[in-house]
Amino acid sequence: MGKKKANQLGRSLIKDRFGQGNRKTVDNNSMLHTTEVQDGYDWGRLNLQSVTEESSFQEFLRTAELAGTEFQAEKLNITYVNPKAKVGLLTTNERVAIERKQVDKKNLLKIPRRPRWTKETTPEELQLLENENFLEWRRGLAALQEDDGLLMTPYEKNLDFWRQLWRVVERSDIVVQIVDGRNPLLFRSEDLEKYVKEVDERKMNMILINKSDFLNAEQREAWAKYFDEQGIRVAFFSAAESVEEAKREQEERERAAEEGEEGDEEDSEDEQTNEVEKKLKDLGLKVDRAEKVLEKLEEKVEEVAEGESSSSSSKLRNNPNILSNTELIALFKSLHKADRVTEGLVTVGLVGYPNVGKSSTINAVFLEKKVSVSATPGKTKHFQTLYVDSELLFCDCPGLVMPSFCTTKADMILNGILPIDQMRDHVPPVNLLCTLIPRHILEDTYGIMIAKPLEGKTR
Repeated sequence: MGKKKANQLGRSLIKDRFGQGNRKTVDNNSMLHTTEVQDGYDWGRLNLQSVTEESSFQEFLRTAELAGTEFQAEKLNITYVNPKAKVGLLTTNERVAIERKQVDKKNLLKIPRRPRWTKETTPEELQLLENENFLEWRRGLAALQEDDGLLMTPYEKNLDFWRQLWRVVERSDIVVQIVDGRNPLLFRSEDLEKYVKEVDERKMNMILINKSDFLNAEQREAWAKYFDEQGIRVAFFSAAESVEEAKREQEERERAAEEGEEGDEEDSEDEQTNEVEKKLKDLGLKVDRAEKVLEKLEEKVEEVAEGESSSSSSKLRNNPNILSNTELIALFKSLHKADRVTEGLVTVGLVGYPNVGKSSTINAVFLEKKVSVSATPGKTKHFQTLYVDSELLFCDCPGLVMPSFCTTKADMILNGILPIDQMRDHVPPVNLLCTLIPRHILEDTYGIMIAKPLEGKTR
């Protein structure tokens, strides 16, 4: 009853404050404050939501409303759209032309830099320099879109998020970009790699391709060779598979414990037999592990020998296999050999888009840790440091959307950059999706019959 009365009291106060019958006026019947123009709305029912996508019609209505402009609809001025047409899709020539222009302007697609500072620089002066550089950077990207007509993905416009990135780069030995395995290049920022080297040549760049379970062995091999040619260290990882593997091992340990308890109830002869069998089994497992270690060592020796015998073998060779979390931790520890920011500790900065699985990757790494995990707050408000063990430290940067080129908005929707709940026109993304999925797969999956393409058409 008390809660109901409290709600009624709240409604009464809102009605008394904003009700139409209680508008505050002066003698000339004008409103006291301009903020009371919308007086009378039920403010408790307002649903504030960020809007990043609008159809052309909604944009027109909103612009007219803000400008206070009246308009009239013209009847019978209707354009019919052929439902079989490839609405929102680019032709092959158009796509090639856009991609060629993107390659030409790639050097202009930058991230904001932190201005140079010294110990004598005051916090106020540094903040002013950061604001000026950031504003100039935003103007450059706006000019790139307007003057050259290039479509860019939405990017982070909050300077505080970029400040977190600057600090993560400064205190990290290895900066790891976590990308989505379904489209690694879209989520990779080449300019970030340049900025890392600008801060300190001794720092390393690395790309971690998450969700690699979506890729088959041939695709991973192709990506590994591609990044070999680029001279970029890359590793393949699947947070989902690591979690499942950890669960399976936990179940095996529990099952082994239960079998051990049942064995205690048997007679001494059976216990001795089981103990011998268990020791033999453990010995066999150790032999198998030793053989695998020897195989890896032999491969390493062969690589070193080839590197010494030929100059071509000095090129980077990435492993196309999906790493487990323990293998990933070992890789992080073994990569950086130069002077470190913190003596005796490898600091790995983790950077990535909000939707590439950065958090799930961190959770998968810590899932199987047998030692206590300590977490300490970072020097700034947002990013945090996570100690994996006494030799490895993760510096987790908040999810950051970096500027990148894109051909159409349909591409951004399919890649998860634009939220699907704010999609205003579903036809272009659906058309693009249907061009990427073979016809027979759609028919078999959904049990439908799709009309055959017209003569001369491939789809």
